[in-house]
Amino acid sequence: MAKRAFSSKAAEPESSRLPKLQVISRDKHPVSRNDISKNAIKVLYRLHNSGFEAYLVGGCIRDILLGLEPKDFDVTTNATPEQIKSLFRNCRLIGRRFRLAHVVFGKEVIEVATFRGHHGASPQEENKKNRTADQDEHGQLVRDNVYGSIEEDAERRDFTANALYYNIADFAIYDFANGVDDINAGILRMIGDPEVRYREDPVRMLRAVRFATKLNMQMDNSVSGPLKELAPLLINIPPARLFDEFLKMFMSGKAEANFLMMKDFGLFQQLFPMLKDYVADEQSPAYQMMLKAFKDTDRRIAEEQRVTPAYLIAVLLWWPLQARREQLENEGGLPPMDALNVAAADVIHRQSQRVSLPKRFSLPARDIWQLQRRLNITKGVRAQKVLEHKRFRAAYDFLLLRSYAENSDKKLAGLAEHWSKAQDNPAQLKSSKPEAGSGRRKPRRRRGPRRKPQENKGNDAT
Repeated sequence: MAKRAFSSKAAEPESSRLPKLQVISRDKHPVSRNDISKNAIKVLYRLHNSGFEAYLVGGCIRDILLGLEPKDFDVTTNATPEQIKSLFRNCRLIGRRFRLAHVVFGKEVIEVATFRGHHGASPQEENKKNRTADQDEHGQLVRDNVYGSIEEDAERRDFTANALYYNIADFAIYDFANGVDDINAGILRMIGDPEVRYREDPVRMLRAVRFATKLNMQMDNSVSGPLKELAPLLINIPPARLFDEFLKMFMSGKAEANFLMMKDFGLFQQLFPMLKDYVADEQSPAYQMMLKAFKDTDRRIAEEQRVTPAYLIAVLLWWPLQARREQLENEGGLPPMDALNVAAADVIHRQSQRVSLPKRFSLPARDIWQLQRRLNITKGVRAQKVLEHKRFRAAYDFLLLRSYAENSDKKLAGLAEHWSKAQDNPAQLKSSKPEAGSGRRKPRRRRGPRRKPQENKGNDAT
């Protein structure tokens, strides 16, 4: 396939124009096909052999240059989604905001995107069939099926470190925004005006934090400057999409660093509005409990131990849960367990308005909360059943976390110590006395109505 003649025709302001393209030949960069997924190589070669341009793009190239192991391999091409689908039987098209092709190889999915173009460049371009874009009143792109050239695609990328393209035709890296220089300098820089780019997609603010912590890069002042002011724009993002970002921020080994940076920029408070007052006081038990949970999550991931979003959900909503439970008990007169269940439903519902909480995670979180009451029973049959509960380990870890955060509560510390010992010696849970209410009563024999004695109807003398 003949090389494309690169030009710089952009319908963006001069401030967002890209620097001169740098083509880094194979002998001058460390990216090898051995570093790339075999399935991604298959996709690249099939597109290339079918006459289309095919590039690995973005994070996978950036990570390889940094010596990291890429988790995903994304491909970009000048083929339309329909043309991509015609080449791969194992392909499905997804997305409304921007149409994408997913080529499925078992558990691995290679995402293939058509070169994105600029929207609103001219009335003629807006009328083209393949150019469809809409923005809302906040400047956010709600539909973005606008296709263009590779140069336009590079300008539409968010950060310079992500505007790197590995060409399967010549194995060279095409650097459109001095991304390699910024990676070497450890600077996270935005392509175009950061405020405009954040308004187009507020999730970019979360991505800025995540890349800064993951890649150990310093945000450029123009990148960090607008974050506090524009943080409220996150309320316009669908809750399901924010849950995906929640997983990326807190389940990838950088939870503590992301939490601290998000809090400083006011982003965490937008995702968890019920926690706004709790994170304001860094000495409070609530803040210490959250911080310790994030540290523990990072440690477990580093040690390749299992982690679950359900546990973090239980931690983050624990204090709003307690406040609501106490309100229901004091003002509504509900019994403790009823108040707990109603409060759990309330806080999960309220949080789901901002960040979606799937039931596969919210229900285990509720189990952890309910078990905190049951852990107060330390002897007898019911205590033994708690030890056998499938969520006991998570509830026990949660109890230890509470004991750490509320270190002045001696009763809580004693309870944590009791259950620590009980796991090594379950026999100590047995009670020498019958547990109140646990023994089976002998069933009472039901009697019918007492029959009146019959009158003697014999031959009485008259």
